[in-house]
Amino acid sequence: MAAQFGRRLRKGAATTAVAAVAVAALSASQAPGVSADSHGRQTTGADVGQDASARGDDGTATGNSRYYTDLPPLDSPNPSPTAGSGTPAATGDAEAGIPASVLDAYKKAEESLRASKPGCNLPWQLLAAIGKVESGQARGGRVDANGTTLSPILGPVLNGNGFASISDTDHGAYDGDSTYDRAVGPMQFIPSTWDWAGRDGNDDGKKDPNNIYDAALAAGHYLCRFDHDMSVQAQMNQSILSYNNSTAYLNTVLSWVEFYRKGTHEVPDGTGTLPSHHSDDATTPSPGTTPPASSHPDNSPKPPKSTPPTTPPTKPPTTPPSTPPATPPPTTPPTATETVDHLADAGSGKLTATAGGTFAQKIVVRTEDKADKAVARVRVRFTIVGDTDATFTGGENVATVMTNGLGAATAPALVAGEKTGDFTVRATVVGRVLAGLDHKATVTAREADTLARTGDTALTCVPGGEFADQVEVKATYKGAVAGKVAATATLVKSADDATENDKGPSFKDADGKTVRTLKDLTTDADGLLKLPKLYADDTTGTFLLRITTTGGATLTVELTVAAAPEPSGTPAA
Repeated sequence: MAAQFGRRLRKGAATTAVAAVAVAALSASQAPGVSADSHGRQTTGADVGQDASARGDDGTATGNSRYYTDLPPLDSPNPSPTAGSGTPAATGDAEAGIPASVLDAYKKAEESLRASKPGCNLPWQLLAAIGKVESGQARGGRVDANGTTLSPILGPVLNGNGFASISDTDHGAYDGDSTYDRAVGPMQFIPSTWDWAGRDGNDDGKKDPNNIYDAALAAGHYLCRFDHDMSVQAQMNQSILSYNNSTAYLNTVLSWVEFYRKGTHEVPDGTGTLPSHHSDDATTPSPGTTPPASSHPDNSPKPPKSTPPTTPPTKPPTTPPSTPPATPPPTTPPTATETVDHLADAGSGKLTATAGGTFAQKIVVRTEDKADKAVARVRVRFTIVGDTDATFTGGENVATVMTNGLGAATAPALVAGEKTGDFTVRATVVGRVLAGLDHKATVTAREADTLARTGDTALTCVPGGEFADQVEVKATYKGAVAGKVAATATLVKSADDATENDKGPSFKDADGKTVRTLKDLTTDADGLLKLPKLYADDTTGTFLLRITTTGGATLTVELTVAAAPEPSGTPAA
């Protein structure tokens, strides 16, 4: 065990010079995009801006909560055995071992994201790195057979004392605290983020932040939102910083990503190596040093005893000492977020799109102070509200955006789903309790303006028979194929009377009953619609079938019912 810890970088376990050299070596060899300054501190080329924890807002998955700062060993782990080779699991450095259920959850999340968001290129090693710094791989893999932690993993209370101040958003449902929020579970989501980012990774019908399968899949989707590509280092950095907005956090995660990429092995659940140092650990005295005596009042030297004086002591002067003028306590200037008084629309325009399409207009809001002046560098959260399947680009229904130098924040493009009707996009200021700014958006049904038969064969039938050909039409809109357009087919009384006919040709339902109106029809992706077979009763004549679509396209088709012609000529005697 001593040898194992001797290979690790531990806070307070080495001199400043040794720690600086070790961190610099890690930066150079393990973290792409990470470098070290002249003092061995890690830096990155990404423009991370001011830590959100310093601003007092959240805007991250974890609320910028506590995380483990332990770094991986400098030596590379043994590579994993080849799958299916029959070779026993590698027994390399303990830090390279990941508990079986936890490792399985990361790999299943990668597989799921490869199918749902292939452009993200999410590596499971990134999830493993975040899981390491957030919870020590679910406290060394202390999970049950379903992947749920044996006891809750809770971050510190986010009451503004050393961390962001985030008032309760879940009534204590996830974190047991009805006053303030706390990060929850092996991937340390704050409840307000889990509410929209949570996923069901183990298909048990629940989204549980304490379940490693659910939490790993949710973390993957969170990192991949906004179409970020993890194969592009700058975009991976942005995603990691959205999890915890700290340069030190970014560098720690990147170091573990590279360490795991060099090889890992599976260990039994509950036997993983636990980290030991947190980002909020207080500085402790160096080994072998003694605090000043003034800090130990009970051990202070006592004054020697003296005999009572034989003469009365001189009476001190009665003039009261002068009191120096009071110095006002230093004031802390308000953060940009604290100066925001309201949100204003910045020319969003009318938000309308056809089902399945992308909204041409984007929502733009501006954060303003009491004097209606723009406030820059403020986080604005956009949330889709209402009965809709519309999403932002990337498939999420929540997006957080930083205002630019003009105080404007532009939401990602909206993508309409299949549900038609109105919904709301609500903009709120992250870290402030202010009235939200609502924008109405409307999804309209797909339309067609033209219908045409795909064939020109006359539709005829004898009384009591069935029509040989089925009616097939193609819908277009402004010359383009009109797929998934709603349509209705009715056998009408006449060209001027759209009332349903009570005689003549008809369709049949599943029970063989007569049906002369078909609703809820839809063209396919190619704009084609093929109607069921038509049947004739004993009435002869010409009848009309009328097909209409959303958008006003109409086509009337003639159906003829006539007796079969008599055979011509006289048979030979």
